[in-house]
Amino acid sequence: MLHAPARATGAPRESMRPRSSASQRYTLIDLAPEEESFADAVAAGFARRPRSIPCRFLYDERGSKLFEEICDLPEYYLTRAEREILLGRADRIAARFDRPIVLAELGSGSAAKTRLVIEACLARHGGLRYVPVDISRSMLEASSIELLERYESLEIRAIASELRTGLHHVGRETSRPKLILWLGSSVGNLSRDEAAAFLGRVRRAMTAEDALLIGIDLRKSRAVLERAYDDAAGVTARFTLNLLERMNRELGARFDPNAFRHRAVYHEDEGRVEIAILSLRRQRVAIEALELELDLARGEGIHAEDSFKYSLAEIDALASAAGMQVEERWQDRGRRFSLNLFSPV
Repeated sequence: MLHAPARATGAPRESMRPRSSASQRYTLIDLAPEEESFADAVAAGFARRPRSIPCRFLYDERGSKLFEEICDLPEYYLTRAEREILLGRADRIAARFDRPIVLAELGSGSAAKTRLVIEACLARHGGLRYVPVDISRSMLEASSIELLERYESLEIRAIASELRTGLHHVGRETSRPKLILWLGSSVGNLSRDEAAAFLGRVRRAMTAEDALLIGIDLRKSRAVLERAYDDAAGVTARFTLNLLERMNRELGARFDPNAFRHRAVYHEDEGRVEIAILSLRRQRVAIEALELELDLARGEGIHAEDSFKYSLAEIDALASAAGMQVEERWQDRGRRFSLNLFSPV
């Protein structure tokens, strides 16, 4: 787990509107698809080998609260490291542009760290159009209302959609230069080929004067990485095992969480942290909503998430594969995390 991604949790269709003056600076484009149900995802994932559940389903209400706890853990450096870089470099990032810009963000969520960039852009250029893209309409509306009420010179054009559809609309923003944000090392949840292909889509949404600011976690020692995803207090384990409890709550499953354990293993050759739920014994588990009885062998895993890490050379190669180059790069004091400014070539 690296970030709290856009959540498929049944965003309401009724609109929350900003108050009076702020409403004139707010537009919502609702393109969010009907979500894949948790039941359908579990059925499909358990029909495969190895068994797996898409990582977005980690983030139900309880999972989201546990992730907030994870971000404060001493072992989980990613959020603090990226914020440290933004605190020191937001003004320089804004100064790359000599006039007001469009700030677009992929998987914007609560936009907590984004405020540092918003404030720097407003201070330098006086005004800003912010285009957050997130699949959760409710999250978009809540964060947009808060931002509009806080920053009087901010305009928001929110896009409720999955990222590929949202990119099409971001690409239509051509009246000003664009800075596209993709923070939190979200790219790490994609395989390297998938990451290059997706960033190629981002490149096609950019003009020659645009830029992409992307957070990417770096390769480092096995001990540091495995502690980040399997902390001493067991919060990450509770976060992952909540998938079993969610199946119990929502699907009438009969998982005993004590019969499973959380495992995070760093595969150094691949630069990949693999997160799985392991069965501690041979067992059969009924899932009522699916009319399914699941047979699990001792030691068999349910794959929950991958998190890919990059060397600086691999980041350069990723940019090149997507038709871009690394214009500037910054790291935190511990040189654990990177924030990279990609520009088209």
